[in-house]
Parts: sequence; C-alpha cells; structure tokens
Amino acid sequence: MKYVEQQQAIELRKKGYSINEIKDKLQISKASASIWVRNVVLTKEQKSKLSKNGRSVHSIEERRKSRLYNQKLKDDIIIQNAKNQINTISGSDLKLIGICLYLGEGAKTKKSMVRVANSDPDVIKMMMRFFREVCLVPEEKFRGHIHTFAHADIEKTEEYWSKISKVPRKQFYKTYIKASSASLQKRKTLPFGTFDISVNDTKLFLTIMGWIEKVKELTI
Repeated sequence: MKYVEQQQAIELRKKGYSINEIKDKLQISKASASIWVRNVVLTKEQKSKLSKNGRSVHSIEERRKSRLYNQKLKDDIIIQNAKNQINTISGSDLKLIGICLYLGEGAKTKKSMVRVANSDPDVIKMMMRFFREVCLVPEEKFRGHIHTFAHADIEKTEEYWSKISKVPRKQFYKTYIKASSASLQKRKTLPFGTFDISVNDTKLFLTIMGWIEKVKELTI
C-alpha cells in the first residue's frame, strides 16, 4: 500500500501539488509526503504557483531539507549512543542470541530437522555463527535451500546465499522458484528471495528446544 501511495505522491508532485496538498489528498503524514517527493524537480511555473506569503519555494525546500537533515543527525546520535552500550559479544551472549532467533524464526515441528528460514542476510549470518560456534555443527551437515521468484537470476542468487552462509552451493537443494505473483514492491525488497539453512540432527533439535524452554522459564 505504501508503495502505491508513494507513486501517487510523486505523480501529484510532478503536477505541481504542494506538500500539504499531497498530504491531505492521500491522507498521509507530511513527513512521508516530503520524503517521498524530495527528488521531484519542479518547473519555474510550478515553483511560482506554490510561492505563498512572500516565501519562495526554494526557501521552503531548503527549510524542509534542513529539517530532515537535523532530524537525521538526532536519530544518528541516539543510534550511536545505543551502539556504544554494547562493546563485545561473548560466547554466552551468542548462545542466547541464537536461541532467541531460533525461537522466533526456527522450525519447531520436525524433530529430526533444525531449520531457519529468512530473507535477511544478517539473520542468516548470526544463525550460522550460532550453529558453528555454539552448536559445533560440522560443515558437511549444512544444507541450503533458496525460495525465490521467477524473475530472479538463479546463478547470482545461489552465489549470494553461498557467500552469506559460507556453505558451498553443492550442499544446496535445488532452488525453488515461485511464480512472480507477488507485488513489484515485494520483489524489490526480496531480490534474492528467502534462504533456508538446515541440519538433520535430532539431538541438536532437542537440545535447542531444551534451551528455548529454559529461556522461557527464566523470562516469562
């Protein structure tokens, strides 16, 4: 929905609509309207039409850019302060991170299969560290399985996930290709589809389930 609104906002801006007019017409926030149309270049006639109360469109645009820039600076400070609160990740930290990620993203129905599927490469990287450094899974036991859309470059996609997981492509199952019925926006946000990393190991599955149960007992 937001993708559609964004395109509508851009088209309205190209026609010379003001930020406030776009906001009101599409029932969106002024901040969203401002960000979505920031790259639209207005004609001299459009700028002249939008000038109100002796204020030039240029000055309005400059103030808008300054406001967005200042907000980004404030956001960056908060993010950096949060980052400074974490200096290292210990083995115990990594174990808890992996347990919690598996609780949210891992398969829990097939007793013989440890499996995590995700489209976020960082999640896959963290889980691979968990499997390798905490669970001590032998490299040859990893299996990869890609789910992607018909438009995808399969060779490039398999190389991408192999690089992310550091699992050789020879240990991948045949890539599953879905009909591209998903929206254009979804295909843009999932250019390499989703990646399943799995390990056939009943003992490991039960161990992870035990860790999860203990974490629940201690936190709920």
